[in-house]
Amino acid sequence: MIAIRKLYQDLLTRVQKKYPKPEAQQLVFWLLEHYLDISRADIIRDKSIGPYPEELEEGVKALEEGKPIQYIIGWAPFYGREFQVEPGVLIPRNETEELVHLIIRENPEKGLKILDIGTGSGCIPITLFLEMQQPVVHALDVSPDALKIARANAEDLQAQVEFHQKDILKDKIPLRNLDILVSNPPYVRELEKAWMHSNVLEHEPGLALFVSDDDPLVFYKTIAQKGLKSLKPKGKLYFEINEALGKELEKLLEQLKYQNIRLHQDLKGKDRIISAIRN
Repeated sequence: MIAIRKLYQDLLTRVQKKYPKPEAQQLVFWLLEHYLDISRADIIRDKSIGPYPEELEEGVKALEEGKPIQYIIGWAPFYGREFQVEPGVLIPRNETEELVHLIIRENPEKGLKILDIGTGSGCIPITLFLEMQQPVVHALDVSPDALKIARANAEDLQAQVEFHQKDILKDKIPLRNLDILVSNPPYVRELEKAWMHSNVLEHEPGLALFVSDDDPLVFYKTIAQKGLKSLKPKGKLYFEINEALGKELEKLLEQLKYQNIRLHQDLKGKDRIISAIRN
């Protein structure tokens, strides 16, 4: 039998070589819960367990190599639910939960028609379907791998979302009369790679993260322009944004004649969301 407290300390010592202590503690808790169904209370009580499982050792080694915990265990939390994730999709972020919450809070009406562009795991449209009042929800992505995972998440969570494989930079938006157009597009500039953690750079899909330094607003510009044809009059546009580009995006949307343009700060006080209404 193995004493869980000693196992926890041994794993923490290993993981701390790659991550700061508070993060390492959370990661070890997550691994123990996933592989052994061990809670923090079990660790406090120093519960005994059976043989050390091989799967847990593989998970620890993957952490030591810098692989994100969400890819190791195959899921990530988002707005109170669990979403399947694989290396072909971006791991859902806390900031995106704030984007979703803003949309839910500002749009209590029934039956709204919604499109999410660049859906990844499907966390945005699935959550909107489940939290809003009988919406009609669509989502698109260029990646067939991402759409496969998004469809699986929709099925698992019993959300009715229609998915489309489209390249927003090349294809037309396949819908009209939208009430809400939302996107969390790639917005990290190449110059910002130097500030990012290696586990993101080495494991998460660059297609979903990065834009060129020369044209960092390319997705916003394209979506906003095409949104003029797809949104209803007074339809709403919501973007998650790079904190450094908020003012430039305000100007862009003003030039396209959007109204009621607002920057919203995230919980860290950074410009993270911009919203606007089609004229």
